[in-house]
Amino acid sequence: MRSLLGFTALTAAGALVLSACSEDGTAGGESGGTIVVGSVNTLSGSATFPEASEAAAAVFDAVNAEGGVNGYTIDYTIVDDKGDPAAAASAAREVVAQDEAVALVGSASLIECQVNADYYVQEDILSIPGIGVDPDCFTTPNIAPANVGPFHDMTLSLLYGSEELGLDNICALLEIAGNTLPAYKEAIQRWSDITGKELLYIDEEVPYGASDYTSYIVRAREAGCEAITVNPVEPDSIGQLKAAEQQGWDDVTWLLLTSVYSENYAEAVSETGNGVYVPAEFYPFTDSDSPETEEWRDLMVENDIDLTSFSQGGFLAATYFVEVLEGIEGDITRESVREALRSMEPIENPMVGTPYVFGPGDTHHDNTAGFPVQLQSGTNEWELAGDEWLHIPEEHLPGE
Repeated sequence: MRSLLGFTALTAAGALVLSACSEDGTAGGESGGTIVVGSVNTLSGSATFPEASEAAAAVFDAVNAEGGVNGYTIDYTIVDDKGDPAAAASAAREVVAQDEAVALVGSASLIECQVNADYYVQEDILSIPGIGVDPDCFTTPNIAPANVGPFHDMTLSLLYGSEELGLDNICALLEIAGNTLPAYKEAIQRWSDITGKELLYIDEEVPYGASDYTSYIVRAREAGCEAITVNPVEPDSIGQLKAAEQQGWDDVTWLLLTSVYSENYAEAVSETGNGVYVPAEFYPFTDSDSPETEEWRDLMVENDIDLTSFSQGGFLAATYFVEVLEGIEGDITRESVREALRSMEPIENPMVGTPYVFGPGDTHHDNTAGFPVQLQSGTNEWELAGDEWLHIPEEHLPGE
């Protein structure tokens, strides 16, 4: 696998200038030309995910600085879907039809998989999101994210809380966008099937981007919750923890998702009740000397990109993609990329607990491991909460 250490990135992020391309996404159709790679991201709106595409751009810039892939230069374009279905559909068509990309890599969006999954099948183009968010990122043939995803992540978070921390009376506050509610319910049911336990209380109507979460916190406290699992973005979680602090609720444990695992979040949260626990989708970056994350960390710091799980996902998506490209003999086209991803061998990486493979399947939800981390009350630093990956038992995975 190509190492990015020591590369000099040309830009931190953003869309690069695209060259004129043929119908298969190459410039000139010969080795030594330009290939176009795109991504569709939620960069504005109530919940944003900029770091994934920024990290992917940094990887591609570093690769270009060393001469490209088999002589090809990668032109990477990043389009904002604004969290809006019409904009997501338009963004995908810009990347696929107008820019004639060979693939999509490093996307991170609330809704774009749901909106564009059928279109990608129609156009026979594959997508490796850095962060898959909505259910269609994991249940359709042409999309295979680099991350575990929020649904397996919620199962892992509940498993850690009930089985490792021994917590009872766990409740859920669910922030629902698009068609995600059934998938979150399935994730909770999977935890119940594994443990034989049930949640005490579920609120399915918690909004993204609320100015005040006090009423939701009060209801959860009155229900007798000992711990709360939530699927928030960082600003929402900060608001929820502050609402609990204002209510004097200092004995609740938070079982959250990788979406809040960042240095910025740790610095913004002071009092956390009995602590925040997260099953990190990628190897924790708590230890700055960790060899597992050194390559990613160095590239992110060099490009002034936030150290978050989203930038880890974008980095890995681009890294996997480059490794697959390097194995293609002859022209790199949409067709050759598609065939290479469908037939690839699993790629192991120390930043993940399960190898990555796109493969020929009709669904792609194969990443099933999280590494537990914790943020204790009164601290502003994440700590490891275990010494090994936590896995969902194979017999309880979809299709098993």
